[in-house]
Amino acid sequence: MSRTGQERPVSARTGRALALLAGTQFVLILDTSVINVAAPSMGRELGISPAALSWVANAYLVSFGGLLLLGGRAADLLGRRRVFVSGLAVLTVASLLGTLATNAPLLITARTAQGVGAALAAASALALLLLLYEDGPGRHRALGVFAAMAGAGGAAGTVLGGVLTRWLGWESTFAMNVVAGVVLMVPAFRLLPEGRAVRDGRGVDLPGAVTVTGGLALLAYAVVSAGEAGCHAPATLGPAAGAVLLLALFVRIERRAAAPLVPPGVLRRRALRTANVLAALWQMALFPMFFLVSLYLQTVLGYDAVGGGLGLLPLSVTVVLVAGGTGRLIGRYGLRAVMCAGFVLIAVGMGWLSRLSATGSFVGEVLFPSLVLGVALPLVSITTQVAATAGTGDDEAGLASGLVNTSLQFGSVIGLATLSGITASRTAAGDDLTGGLAAAFLAGAGVGVMGALVAARLRNPAAP
Repeated sequence: MSRTGQERPVSARTGRALALLAGTQFVLILDTSVINVAAPSMGRELGISPAALSWVANAYLVSFGGLLLLGGRAADLLGRRRVFVSGLAVLTVASLLGTLATNAPLLITARTAQGVGAALAAASALALLLLLYEDGPGRHRALGVFAAMAGAGGAAGTVLGGVLTRWLGWESTFAMNVVAGVVLMVPAFRLLPEGRAVRDGRGVDLPGAVTVTGGLALLAYAVVSAGEAGCHAPATLGPAAGAVLLLALFVRIERRAAAPLVPPGVLRRRALRTANVLAALWQMALFPMFFLVSLYLQTVLGYDAVGGGLGLLPLSVTVVLVAGGTGRLIGRYGLRAVMCAGFVLIAVGMGWLSRLSATGSFVGEVLFPSLVLGVALPLVSITTQVAATAGTGDDEAGLASGLVNTSLQFGSVIGLATLSGITASRTAAGDDLTGGLAAAFLAGAGVGVMGALVAARLRNPAAP
């Protein structure tokens, strides 16, 4: 709101800027899933082992998750638009390297660099959105668009991955990002605000930046390794121990630093802490759902990669339709009520999916619960981002963006590793794949219940 109490009108230029930022979000989320579909073709054509092939996908998640917090602070210090464009440039160059890669080391390097660029672009994109829209209904609507594009990107990745791999080869999944990066960078200088660097005298807390980035990257590595090799494998325990040590050192540094990377006062805000926990929880349930539903459609029901991806299209359409009205729901019923409703719908939808059978059909087993989850996704994603960024000043926009994006990213990594691990362990224990998937969906329903209980304790932010 402005000082007069009136919401600023949204100009056509602001609307185009929002479209640019939402398009970036679409590309970044799409990139987390598109490679999963293309990976088998990479392995066959380049002779890559399954272990190395898994890291072609996971390297992106590790570097993305590890650098988000630092990327948010860099956006505050160096300028949001500058960091945003720099992130897109890194993503574009890395994608070009992936297009030309001929072996596993080059592919993994390209994916790691893509994650670096994605972290810089994602943290600064949300920070720029917070600068474009003041606290209030306008920001809620903008976050609705942001959430809709994120949901669409998650579902579209499976469709585009199958289509591009079949028609143009796996290289096209990297080439797509080269084109998208250029298309997004060109209008950025004209449409996005400069987001001048914050001159608060704090500078860069280099020891804190190094320890938190290393700790988060090792944590992501350990979580991914747990899904691949098991919780007790050396590849899991070693990085996990290193992550604990580095993150403990980060906390110690922040308590003593004159210019901490994350000011202690920020973390003492109860609503912000709760909102970040809730952001991680909904990602833990919904991010792996896209992968598991696609796996059911392809492996159990016999759909091809394109058909399996198109099965998620009704969910994506529902996300887009509901996201546009979520701001009005928040204004009428309050943030906490809408958030609780979203988590309850996650529990209902995931519980419904847990009833799938090996002899079922798309309409009978997947369609209706996926529509319930399509309603839930914008309700929880928009409300958690509103709560996590409410009252954020211009000098903290990047930090708030980095925190909530880090929570979202780690929620997706932990959720995918956990629910995929449940599927694999139940299948190895004698259940068929359908039984393993049902157990994973039931666990996701439990996460939804947990989120509803936590959301019920959230204090509504003060009205702007």
